Amino acid sequence: MNNKVEEVTIKNSGATFTPIRLADFLSDKILACYNSNNQPSAILDPACGDGALLSSIATKIGNQFDFELKGFDTNIDYILKTKNNLSDLGFSEAQIQQKDFLEVAPNSIGLFSNGSSHEFADIVIANPPYVRTQTLGAQKSQQIAKDYNLSGKIDLYYPFLMGMTNALKKGGILGVITSNRYLTTKSGAEIRKFLLDNYDILEVIDLGDTKLFNAAVLPAIFIGRKKTSRKQLSPSCLFAKIYEEFQSIPNQKNTKVNSVYDVLEKTESGLFSVDGKTFNYSVGLLKHSHIKTDVWQMTNDIENEWIDTIKSNTSFYIGEKFKVRVGIKSCADNVFLNDKWECESVIPEEKLLRPLISQENIQKWTCTLSKLSKVLYPHYAKNGKREVYNLDDYPNTKQYLNKYREQLESRNYLIQAGRKWYEMWVPQNPALWDLPKIVFPDISLEARFSYDDSGAVVNGNCYWLAAQTKEENELLLLIQGICNSDLMTQYHDLCFNNKLYSGRRRYLSQYIEKYPIPNPNNQSAKRIVEIVKLLNSDCNSKLESLTNELNNCVKIAFGITD
Repeated sequence: MNNKVEEVTIKNSGATFTPIRLADFLSDKILACYNSNNQPSAILDPACGDGALLSSIATKIGNQFDFELKGFDTNIDYILKTKNNLSDLGFSEAQIQQKDFLEVAPNSIGLFSNGSSHEFADIVIANPPYVRTQTLGAQKSQQIAKDYNLSGKIDLYYPFLMGMTNALKKGGILGVITSNRYLTTKSGAEIRKFLLDNYDILEVIDLGDTKLFNAAVLPAIFIGRKKTSRKQLSPSCLFAKIYEEFQSIPNQKNTKVNSVYDVLEKTESGLFSVDGKTFNYSVGLLKHSHIKTDVWQMTNDIENEWIDTIKSNTSFYIGEKFKVRVGIKSCADNVFLNDKWECESVIPEEKLLRPLISQENIQKWTCTLSKLSKVLYPHYAKNGKREVYNLDDYPNTKQYLNKYREQLESRNYLIQAGRKWYEMWVPQNPALWDLPKIVFPDISLEARFSYDDSGAVVNGNCYWLAAQTKEENELLLLIQGICNSDLMTQYHDLCFNNKLYSGRRRYLSQYIEKYPIPNPNNQSAKRIVEIVKLLNSDCNSKLESLTNELNNCVKIAFGITD
């Protein structure tokens, strides 16, 4: 296979080969938890790729105990690579088959054939593909959903986790590398529940943005022992997480080491320097619960004490007072969004062209309203309800949209919902745009919660919350000050831990709704509102002093005295 073809194949299949050092690291973690009791053991890799994981764990075991190796993959080139690599290491009897593990695993049929004495695996070591099932085509996606009783958009590693669990004996050890998304996102709730139901979780390692191998997602390692009974409750387990640090942290020692793997061997939290990059490494006990919506919190004792102090001084959480909404989603941005409407041969009526706030317009306190593009927004409010304009009343808009009618009508989900072909898929409530609101981007390096009362529409790459009364507006200003503070950035990182590459954070509604807010009636909270009003009025000459005072007031409001 030439390099170009191989790159395309890997991209489409989600295959990402495991580097040798990462394979060795995972093997060591698994074997530290495994006791063979001097009995022959069966080791399975359900998506073996080039065989790096099987080669590593087999070499690590050596002559300690007898074992069989089993591997699956759908790609014949990968199968041949695995066989050759294992044969070169002296493991030529390994059973490596060109089969789709997900088709074999639901009933564990044929996993250990060819005279094997093992019905189930004692160890599963894996790095399953990093794609959604939908990328495999409708027929394949539907079959996976049927076999594993799944619905919706599913990451492929979820059915792999289910299949691996079917193939693993009770008391067996699972060591797997997946995306870290399931740890802290609402969409990962089913996976978290599945792992808690089926495993005593031994260790979770969030590898963050270390780029230990070439994948578009941030990886995590999960080590678990399959429960003998699903009624067992999973105790707290070890965690480690490592992310590149882009901000200076005062009074903390920065230790120089040779590699990220040297950091991962540490048993204490700290800052570590690797090839000119600084990594923030944290270890502790993973806090999880069997409530599906709860994320897994990776915090140590000192951090837990800090978080508990904040919670004890919390009056309410944002989601208890305000609905955090996503911006509009058209599912046809090339039609509805335009930076240069004046260049169109037919320009829609001005009434239907609304100013649009996107993430690039949002600063820390205010929006750059002079640079807003405009969106064709065919909705309006009548008696508090959303309506859609009649195109016959707006001939220019009708002529313009008719050019794209075929594309717009291809949005089957909208038509099936009984909506008009030229509507937006998520238009939100048009009556709320004219209210005072806080707008913030989905992805940002720093907190950017901006106040807007211009009546602009909010784009789908942002979130927003609106105040419907004067009292709510005062609360909104307090919320803005808290959200833009250094304290809340630290709280966000500790409690939600959803960073991307280069220090960028996800500000999803599920996180912001759980931001704590102090008592609005205490003096520090009242001063925060006063400061926010000044910052929103663009007091550039006093920006630094006001920001410092704000951060101090937020600490006091939450009872933080350091």
